[in-house]
Amino acid sequence: MKNSPHFTRRRFLSAAARTTALVALSSPLVLRADRARASAGLAQGMVGGPTGFAGAERYQYGADTPEGRAVEAAKALKAAGKAPERIVLGLSDGSIGQITQPFPEGAPSVKDLWEQETGITLDIVGVPNGQEFTKVMQDVSTKGGGFDIYAVEWNRLGDLAETGGIVALDDYVATHRPEWDDPERGYVNGEAGVSLLNGYRGSVYGVSLDGDFQTWNHRTDLFNNPEEQKAFADQHGYELAPPSTWEQHDQIAAFFHRPDEGLFGSTDLRNQGWGYTNWYQRFVSMASPNQFLFDDEGTALINGEAGWAATEEYIKSLAHHSPDAISWSWPEQYGNFGNGGAAMTCAFSNLPKFLDNPANEGSKVTGKVGSHLPPGRMHDDGLVRRTVLWLNLTACVSSQSEHPEAAYLLLQWLGSSRIYSWMTANPGGYFDPFQLANFADPLVRETYHDYHMDVVRESVRRTVPTINYPGATAFHNALDENLVAALTGSMTAQEAMANTERQWKRITRRVGEDKLVDAIKANKSAWPDLVDPAAT
Repeated sequence: MKNSPHFTRRRFLSAAARTTALVALSSPLVLRADRARASAGLAQGMVGGPTGFAGAERYQYGADTPEGRAVEAAKALKAAGKAPERIVLGLSDGSIGQITQPFPEGAPSVKDLWEQETGITLDIVGVPNGQEFTKVMQDVSTKGGGFDIYAVEWNRLGDLAETGGIVALDDYVATHRPEWDDPERGYVNGEAGVSLLNGYRGSVYGVSLDGDFQTWNHRTDLFNNPEEQKAFADQHGYELAPPSTWEQHDQIAAFFHRPDEGLFGSTDLRNQGWGYTNWYQRFVSMASPNQFLFDDEGTALINGEAGWAATEEYIKSLAHHSPDAISWSWPEQYGNFGNGGAAMTCAFSNLPKFLDNPANEGSKVTGKVGSHLPPGRMHDDGLVRRTVLWLNLTACVSSQSEHPEAAYLLLQWLGSSRIYSWMTANPGGYFDPFQLANFADPLVRETYHDYHMDVVRESVRRTVPTINYPGATAFHNALDENLVAALTGSMTAQEAMANTERQWKRITRRVGEDKLVDAIKANKSAWPDLVDPAAT
């Protein structure tokens, strides 16, 4: 089966833009509740937030909230002559629309609201998708001072912190109290979620502006088809349903793999740069509650039974993928799924937003997409199901910024649960939900679909971090290259893991064993301990 040309990344963005209301504001917002609450449309007791649309009060805030404290502190800095005229944010091109495009109809944009509330201009500089870290390192290494805020992949925090290119935010967090661990509105898993998304070696270096948790989807029209159900049960002796275990996943994928009919069993990625996130999911579920990558002394744990078995599975799974799987990235994956070409896949949580969407006229799976928790493995104490966080834009304050506190306050405001819920509901970009408040929000649930949001929330609860240590890029590249070698048959699973271990040892010596061990131990707080009841 040839890759379809009909669903491209550009097509996804165009469809998202068509579903976003681009409405010019007819009058300026007046946001001080003590001056003109009636005309501004603010609810009683609110000092700021969007107005002009039904439900706007959900995103408004009082003075003693993370958003309110951030705005009031920014205004105080400006009044004292300690704030900049503008804050420069370097941001991935694909996400800019969620800040600059008004949503829903009658609302301001996020950018306009910040500027009107604080008097500080937000200057967004677009960065090509995939080049975020390169652009940041150019600015850091040349001391170009081009940005106040960098938005980079989450697992680059360690490398950036070690260069001194970004600011530790602990003092600002203590002063302005972002409440990321709020049990009702904050990050899933509370402090562990904060550690996962914003932390490095016990300090806060970033503010998450994304939710790139890898989430599993399936075709409901296939799984709910009585003929398919009977045929599968006759063949395997249990009912056809989204898989609970990796054994079930591989059996179901093999059952649906019909390339002569244009259908692949599962298309979780296998290419260089992306595929190893799916190897991770298989590896980390090999022990309960987690199979770690390193022990507490910094010794790699991949070159043993768990690593060999996960890699063997990874290789064998090519049998139910596209023949071109090793070259597929997410545009091919999304395009194939949108054309009805796969029974299951694992992708970013925005897949239903783009593909189960009547505005995407080319999608053949609108109304036919379901979501399920990641497959796992049975252990004595229950079922361990794990997924991973990958890419995930995290915003950091540049150490070259002349106004780091003001830059942090913008991030606290953007990343707090009310503004972020409003922003991620906007279908004009790639920021995805990750906070408890997001998953419960009606606008977010409308954009991402009710059936999907609860599954994503529960997947986040079961998420382990990929490597976020100094040398993260080198560690990942080594693993990546050896897994591709195993997939292409130039190495066995054992050889691939042994070679990865040797390379990881060299990287460890280069970055410093003490530094690595410190990061590994701090990172353990971000790993979940959730074990599900035994699969039925």
